[in-house]
Amino acid sequence: MAIKTGSVLEVTRLFLRLGLTAFGGPAAHIAMFRDEVVTRRGWVTDEEFLDLMATTNLIPGPNSTEMTMHLGYIRAGRWGLVAAGSAFILPAFLIVLAIAALYVRYETMPAAQWLLYGIQPVVIAIILQAVWGLTRTAVRSWLPGVVAVAVFGLYFLNINELVLLFGGGLLVMLWRNVHRLVGAARGETKLWAIMPGWIALRHFIQEPTPVALSTLFLTFLKIGSVLYGSGYVLVAFLQTEFVERLGWISSRQLLDAVAIGQFTPGPVFTTATFIGYLVAGVPGAIVATVGIFLPGFVFVAVTNPFIPRLRQSPWLAALLDGVVASSLGLMAAVTIDLARQAIIDLPTALLAALAAVLLIRLKVNTTWLIIGGAITGLAVSLWR
Repeated sequence: MAIKTGSVLEVTRLFLRLGLTAFGGPAAHIAMFRDEVVTRRGWVTDEEFLDLMATTNLIPGPNSTEMTMHLGYIRAGRWGLVAAGSAFILPAFLIVLAIAALYVRYETMPAAQWLLYGIQPVVIAIILQAVWGLTRTAVRSWLPGVVAVAVFGLYFLNINELVLLFGGGLLVMLWRNVHRLVGAARGETKLWAIMPGWIALRHFIQEPTPVALSTLFLTFLKIGSVLYGSGYVLVAFLQTEFVERLGWISSRQLLDAVAIGQFTPGPVFTTATFIGYLVAGVPGAIVATVGIFLPGFVFVAVTNPFIPRLRQSPWLAALLDGVVASSLGLMAAVTIDLARQAIIDLPTALLAALAAVLLIRLKVNTTWLIIGGAITGLAVSLWR
């Protein structure tokens, strides 16, 4: 995947705007990225986009934020990587920081129900359009199709997402390369050889300590280095570290922090910003944010140059195909879960349908759809 000759400025502008408007979590973010960099700008092809998506699923960290880094790297090199990731994180960091300050002062949550009422149905339409478009590219034979459908169904049996991703990848890899198991397999690059040796980080922090910026940074660095899966997995880590082990926040404050991360645009991992502010003010917010996102920058910088080599290996190319199919199955399943919460009455159903028509038929930019959904939600609140 050759690095294009784009500018750092254009990368920064795009992901700064997306950081301000990308509501709905990782699945929605990925859908918006595809609309911008594949459909509208042609920075990468659908095939390249899918490979990047699969690679982010193979490393720890916030998948959608790591996708911005990959795309920035491809468009404008290493500075593009830094610019894209930073621009996507910055708006959410500032918004969450402001909300955290209000929360500490007034001990109340901002009223955002009607804003989300209008935004969430639009997000469902955006995700469904992306899943459909990516599936036509990724599922070109029966086996990836079977894997995608199987993962979709198994998701609702509460099977771990990481098990589904790697299980689908391994199934496709073994099926396509069973004839290579004897002899050739010894010469292939082992995927786990490039996975980070994160276990040593677990020994940095052992005992409960008073609030300290160094402990705060190392705790979030550890979480960012090992966390796979959804925001629910992040909640489990935060509960274990900050409520049970360190005792720095309460369970109620943790739930409020997660809620803030859900209804603000940009990466959900800015939950760390909120917790950092609660325990150590603005310095804590900065330290926590840097700690949880820093590993992603490192992992992307290390793995991006290897993506073309992965495609050259029959074993790892098949693994990527399987992970891509599994990812699409997961995206579809998550969309069903989100739709149950987002489409709750006739207005939200009509809004989702209208957004789908505007997106598919008229190619309306997803940013304008999100803004329109937010305005519609506020209008409905006034009408009711």
